[in-house]
Amino acid sequence: MNRIDRLFGIFTLLQSKKYTPAEKIAEKFSISIRTVYRDLKALNESGIPLGFEQNKGYFIVQGFFLPPISLTSDEANALLIMESIVYRFTDKSIQKHYTNALNKVKAVLPNAQKDKIDSLSDTIKIQVPPNREQHNYEYLSTLQQAISAKTIIEFDYKNNTDEISSRRAEPIGLIFYAFNWHLIAWCHKRNDYRDFRVSRIIVVKDTQMPFQKNDHIPLSDYMKLLPVNY
Repeated sequence: MNRIDRLFGIFTLLQSKKYTPAEKIAEKFSISIRTVYRDLKALNESGIPLGFEQNKGYFIVQGFFLPPISLTSDEANALLIMESIVYRFTDKSIQKHYTNALNKVKAVLPNAQKDKIDSLSDTIKIQVPPNREQHNYEYLSTLQQAISAKTIIEFDYKNNTDEISSRRAEPIGLIFYAFNWHLIAWCHKRNDYRDFRVSRIIVVKDTQMPFQKNDHIPLSDYMKLLPVNY
């Protein structure tokens, strides 16, 4: 991460919390405390009014940058429930983007609303089967981009007998069923549509090359062929 991106990230983090200790900033961005102090000084010199309270941390003066917005209790609950779902049923790439997006929303909230959201976050839990496969990969964001841009992807795939093959495919959509994400794509090797479980993808690359096939079926039609009805 270059320094400009880090400074903006620190700025967003400061806005998302009432107080942020220097140690938390250092941990979040994998930098030293000395670098944190230099970055905070740079933010302050650029016109961002920073404050500090002993034993609590740094904060941005209320009302700076964007006017505060207000969330209802129902809206705050909806955001937090979605955060719980995101962290149980998506991968690391989506989790990172969701956290960044949520921090931007929290950044413009009044302090009282930030306190309410922080307290509510401890009251929402999701219990899942202990043997459910963990989504430790981080491909969903790349796959989403390729689906949206209609670009060909290349990836290595391990099937259910642990055989690994290299694939080149045109992704048309993602479906979550049977507690797993599945990539639906036109496979150049098989010359047909295939259902790839995302957790079995070893590495994936977006080639940035456009689809060769122009008449892909709608994802909703493919869903009718799934072996399960959920």
